Amino acid sequence: MCAELTPVIAATTRWLLRAYPAAGSTLDEALAEIQARQAVTVAAWLRYPTSLDAALVTMAGPGGSARLDWTVGADTVLPRGQEFAWRTWVDEALASWAACLLSSPELAARAVAAVAGTEHAAAGSAEFSRLTLPAERDRRAAALLRHPDLTAPVAGLHRDQLLSRLSPEPNPRPAGRT
Repeated sequence: MCAELTPVIAATTRWLLRAYPAAGSTLDEALAEIQARQAVTVAAWLRYPTSLDAALVTMAGPGGSARLDWTVGADTVLPRGQEFAWRTWVDEALASWAACLLSSPELAARAVAAVAGTEHAAAGSAEFSRLTLPAERDRRAAALLRHPDLTAPVAGLHRDQLLSRLSPEPNPRPAGRT
């Protein structure tokens, strides 16, 4: 994984888990975290497919969680100190794309196939089976994260951009034809 994306992936995963917590045991929390991290990683690799893209988002900053907090109604108490610091690394588009991937197995499979050709995937092995082929225990652990109705407000923020990124390239017109 590209080191530049690590803080963005970690913060966005943390935000998703706070907005849509796992129910149950410590194992459920761990399973939900794995699924959220896999979804955010795939989203990050799609959105920032090269090392240069990743470096640029690190320099410019991903934007923070303010709009996401407002979207889910978690903006009633303004975070301060360390709570504020990690939230500045949240990437709204990645959270939205991850919510789309977690709530749609078809989109998740398409996204994982799309990232197979990125620089990030070429740099090492990555495993996304808990995202694309979750076991029943995984689904129960991340029930809120995977519920399309609950995640719809976040997923809807940037769904169109994700769908555009995953759509096949239009076929170029053959030379000499109008």
